[in-house]
Amino acid sequence: MLKTKILVALAATCLSSAAFASEHGHEAHDSHAAYTASADEACIGFGPQTPRDIDSHHGENHRSISAAPSYKQMNLCNIHFHLNAEHKSREFSIHAEGGHDAEGYQCNMSKHLSEAELAATATPVCKSEHGELKPGDTIEVHWVFSSADVKPGKGLGSCLSENDKNPDLRVESQVFTLVNDPNAQDFNTLSYSGKMVDGYHQADAIPSNTGKPVEFIGSTTGPIYTEHTCSPLQVTWSVRPQCAKVNIATVGKWCEHNAFEEDHGHGVRKLVTSAKLLSEIK
Repeated sequence: MLKTKILVALAATCLSSAAFASEHGHEAHDSHAAYTASADEACIGFGPQTPRDIDSHHGENHRSISAAPSYKQMNLCNIHFHLNAEHKSREFSIHAEGGHDAEGYQCNMSKHLSEAELAATATPVCKSEHGELKPGDTIEVHWVFSSADVKPGKGLGSCLSENDKNPDLRVESQVFTLVNDPNAQDFNTLSYSGKMVDGYHQADAIPSNTGKPVEFIGSTTGPIYTEHTCSPLQVTWSVRPQCAKVNIATVGKWCEHNAFEEDHGHGVRKLVTSAKLLSEIK
């Protein structure tokens, strides 16, 4: 049985670009994308999983996976965000009571915003069949980088190429509280506008004032995965531990036009708590 599970996991690392691209969406995922364990066991034979509580460093999954290079030595391949934080830290620890899939966490600061910051927007923001964003909501933004020779594009399939379907992957993550304030961070300054540095596609900027990022080995996320349906893809994560405020109007503008064809907040994967599925944070 264990051998079968491991073979499934190895086969899944050779997923097509199309299957990989659907992971953060709401489409049905490839039946071979992950092994589903029984209700009383965690996935076996898989590498460390994500998301996690970044304040808890304990982990018992010792599968040997090398950390990806610095994002500055990789190509930005995708930017997307999730409604509510997938990860948890002492600064985003309020369990979401609503939102997509009613999972994830909200920034603690979201409970201490002014009336002006919480004022309703004149028009809907990032409205789609999945809902819309409102002032006071929390989002977790993922800047995804790949060692493959790729350029930014739609979905996580843009992180693979025909010549490299198993590249190193790194995700830089920042959690934001949405506020109705023109003086807050402009989300579009954190996007991609063709910037190249040393031959690599790079984001226009990534927050650098929200604490030292917590780095660990994990996996891809999204609501199709659980502690019993694990992701077979390995990712080096770099999660900033503090929340920041971002102007909701600029997020709305980004949803209207961006290089990644993103127009809504994705669902979240429930927090992974089994030590057998987590790497040790060193």
